[in-house]
Amino acid sequence: MKFRINWDAVGIGASAACAIHCALLPLVLNSLPLFGINIIHNTLFEAGMIVLALCIGSYSLYHGYKKHHHSFFPLMIFFTGFVFLVLKQFFVHYETWLLIPAVAFIITAHLLNFRFCRVHNHAHTDDCDH
Repeated sequence: MKFRINWDAVGIGASAACAIHCALLPLVLNSLPLFGINIIHNTLFEAGMIVLALCIGSYSLYHGYKKHHHSFFPLMIFFTGFVFLVLKQFFVHYETWLLIPAVAFIITAHLLNFRFCRVHNHAHTDDCDH
């Protein structure tokens, strides 16, 4: 039996983890600065989460596009969400208003990609390499 990673599930999980981090971390872990640990609004940590979302999402969605469904729609939805995610870093006063659509777009893109891959499973065109 061959083990395969479902990158859409990883992407959805990473997006959900990002949303939980952004929404609950300030409420639950507000005592971390007392111990010298500051990951709330830490630019390096935030950039790392954004890069992680970009890497996982891009790989997952490109794989689905190239190997299965050949639809740019999930990629467009993902990058729309990614733009909101990056804008949230620059417009901190609107962070929540930018985070909600960012997460919604990114998760929707992964769900669409997953659905498109399942619907078009082995319905390949001539440019497929498998």
